[in-house]
Amino acid sequence: MKTFEQLTNELKPKKFGLYGKIWVGFLVVIILGALYAYYLQLTKGLEITGMRDYSLWGIYISNFVFFVAISLVGSLVTAILRLSGVKWATPLTRIAEIIAVAAIIMGGLTIIIDMGRPDRIYNLFLHGRLQSPIVWDVIVVTTYLTISFLLLLFPLLPDFQILSKKFKSNQKLSKIYKKLSLNWTGSSKQKSIYKWSIGTLSVLIIPVAFGIHTVTAWLFAATYRPGWDSANFGPYFIAGAFVAGAGAVIAVMYILRKTHHLEEYITDFHFDIMGKLLVLLILIYLYFNVNEFLVPALKMTESEAGHLKSLFIGDESFLFWSAILGGLVIPSILLLFKRMRKPLPIFFIGVAVVIGAWWKRYIIVIPTLLHPFLPVQGVPEEWHHYNPTHLEWLITWGTLAGAMLIVTLLVRYVPIIPIHETAEELGIVEPKEIESDEK
Repeated sequence: MKTFEQLTNELKPKKFGLYGKIWVGFLVVIILGALYAYYLQLTKGLEITGMRDYSLWGIYISNFVFFVAISLVGSLVTAILRLSGVKWATPLTRIAEIIAVAAIIMGGLTIIIDMGRPDRIYNLFLHGRLQSPIVWDVIVVTTYLTISFLLLLFPLLPDFQILSKKFKSNQKLSKIYKKLSLNWTGSSKQKSIYKWSIGTLSVLIIPVAFGIHTVTAWLFAATYRPGWDSANFGPYFIAGAFVAGAGAVIAVMYILRKTHHLEEYITDFHFDIMGKLLVLLILIYLYFNVNEFLVPALKMTESEAGHLKSLFIGDESFLFWSAILGGLVIPSILLLFKRMRKPLPIFFIGVAVVIGAWWKRYIIVIPTLLHPFLPVQGVPEEWHHYNPTHLEWLITWGTLAGAMLIVTLLVRYVPIIPIHETAEELGIVEPKEIESDEK
């Protein structure tokens, strides 16, 4: 059996190597470029984008819906599996929590980026009306971010205390970890509050997470626009979010397992069971896709006809079928075979699912805007089409890079695998003092 010292050495945060520094530099360059593009948007207005009277929402809102979808993974892995007493998920809980926090932070920022006058955001808080779905979205996003952050922080308290002892030779880092541990001592009273708090947050985050996705769906469904006017949208969004989040966890856990040499903790078993879970989630989501597209297609009312034809055989058909087949159908078929649930194959499948999930959100937003229930009269022909500008894409890439940078920095300074929880499960007792690093 491992000693506590060996466990801590294997799971403690590690410095970036050369590739890690190059990766951070790459993300920073993209973010700086996006900041410059956003400066141009602030000074010149939304005319630098491809959005016009028809496509009044563009890839910014598609990106927002994607971030909200990815963030649901915190509820799936952390809350639902934790409450069900599943022990195999322990090595994945922190990965899921980190992804959820990064995604919801960037999702909130994306909404501000989409605003032509972000300086007026305070009006949502001062003059917002409960009749407005936008106000509902603000409430659930801020609530969800708060609970997700606490659900990430609380399990870290004992780990921060362990790291404050481990890095005693680095006084500055040790003091930071000590303060972040909030004076954790491991007393029976603290452990009782700790377990109660995590259990309570795990219960609270599930309805809030379902609420944020339902409210986001209502922002679309509360209109008469073809493609959005659907009572199916709430569960449709939630099912799709579970798929996107599971795919993101699979991709990130593979990368962290390789870069941090965690093969002993994130095993082939974890990839196998996450693959089975992903198949289940995809099948559920495909069921809602059948309801969302085939039922209206069977009726083919006049208002729906133009929208559906653009998806099935028109301008958007390539993206639509690529997202459905490449991001859902083919991955679900491949994952039925055990050899495709091995780490490397399932990593590529997870990446395909995440990419497909992003384009699926694009398909949800853009085609419907181009086929409104009441067409705008007397507009230029080019307004009937939407093509994001280079600056729009750069800002969007910047938000995606921002989310990845948050994840990268968090895994640099916090243990990817929970040290305290892993030690408890393995029956390893923490000594009163542990040997500190030489550096």
